[in-house]
Amino acid sequence: MNFDKYTEHKAFPITILILLGLVWGSSFILIKRGLVAFDPMQVGTIRIMFASLVMIPIAFKNLRLHFKTDWKKFVAVGLIGNFFPAILFAYAETGITSSLAGILNALTPMFTLIFGALFFAAQINRWQMIGLIIGFGGSVALSFLGSEGTLGSFNHYAGAVIIATLGYGLNINLLKKWFPRLNSLVLTSLAMFSVGPLAAVYLLSTNFINVVANNDEALISLFYLFLLGVVGTSFALVLFNKLIQITTPVFASTVTYLIPIAAVIWGVIDNEAFYPVHFVGMAMIIIGVYIVNKNE
Repeated sequence: MNFDKYTEHKAFPITILILLGLVWGSSFILIKRGLVAFDPMQVGTIRIMFASLVMIPIAFKNLRLHFKTDWKKFVAVGLIGNFFPAILFAYAETGITSSLAGILNALTPMFTLIFGALFFAAQINRWQMIGLIIGFGGSVALSFLGSEGTLGSFNHYAGAVIIATLGYGLNINLLKKWFPRLNSLVLTSLAMFSVGPLAAVYLLSTNFINVVANNDEALISLFYLFLLGVVGTSFALVLFNKLIQITTPVFASTVTYLIPIAAVIWGVIDNEAFYPVHFVGMAMIIIGVYIVNKNE
């Protein structure tokens, strides 16, 4: 994909940033559509399988050069950063709205910072600590939110999203340590290649083929998951890599703030229930992420 003739235009970085926010923010409604016909494990593994298939040409070109010596690391990041989160998000959306899953996904930069401080010699300053407290305060409020918008017992479906973002945070630190100079497109292709067969084997051991053959909603659900795996992984990755190249990591990271907004917009379109605490929690998380990033 060649953007060279467009990159000098002043509006190009903003356009790509907004497009990325829409693509990644739309992931949660696509998961919801996939769950119409398939169970959470199937949704997660279908997503991984599609993403892996589209990355195969790139992966095959780099197997000898990179995969042979570091295959254990690729498997680790494939599982922690892709396979398990895909399943956890699908499971979560059987009990919470897609918009709430998108809001809680914004915790990823905070867990990245925490894992960096605990295991990778990163430093947390006073302002970042304040940002973490504010952000996690918002996530706690959302995690105890009941179906009527009142605070109650802990919602383990929201907990599944939090565990997934823990995986994202750990994975980002592992990528920085293990593959600091490897092209991210190559890295993603090999990580997906390492878990794609696992997803395919599991999927074919379920009633997947029977569902596709007999469920009238299966094909449209499969199409939504195809979009999720191909557009939400490969296409978005190419855009994100280009954005980093023509701007700065700080500018590119602002997509973190757009994803929950896009997820909420899709939730409104899909008539999901919203309560004041949703917006308070989202505001606290975004403010916390802003403080964490600003003082990095």
